[in-house]
Amino acid sequence: MTTARAPRLEKITPANLEAALALRVRPEQEFAVDPVAHSLAEAYVRPDKAWPRVIVDADRVVGFVMAFLGFDWRDDGTDLRSGLWRLNIAADEQGKGYGRFAVNAVAEELRRRGTKALHVTWHPGEHGPEDFYLALGFEKTAEKVDEEHVGVLRL
Repeated sequence: MTTARAPRLEKITPANLEAALALRVRPEQEFAVDPVAHSLAEAYVRPDKAWPRVIVDADRVVGFVMAFLGFDWRDDGTDLRSGLWRLNIAADEQGKGYGRFAVNAVAEELRRRGTKALHVTWHPGEHGPEDFYLALGFEKTAEKVDEEHVGVLRL
């Protein structure tokens, strides 16, 4: 009998880079999340703030997640936050629990680092991720960042 393995997060490496770059969300979701290449460029220029990982199930890369760590939201050092920066689940892998797994894994990493709240922003819209985040327990705040809604999950 074969035992199913749980999905896991892995660092971006030369071995999984091409698979990560090939990830595509559904066409109607493209307005809501930047491509992985854009995220990796941001991680490259902010290595102290970005925590990028691929989501792997067995030997398949099924998604990408990137957390932000101690990011200064007001640019004055008074509002350092951590949270979910990007979440891309491959179009044909959606609805299988990988997004929930990734958010929970980021929450666990932030807890390990002593963080008390996980922040996320999202684009509003019919095919946006608002319902997904609210179902995971995020509370929508009155705050907006560049027209994106802000949610917070207490850890």
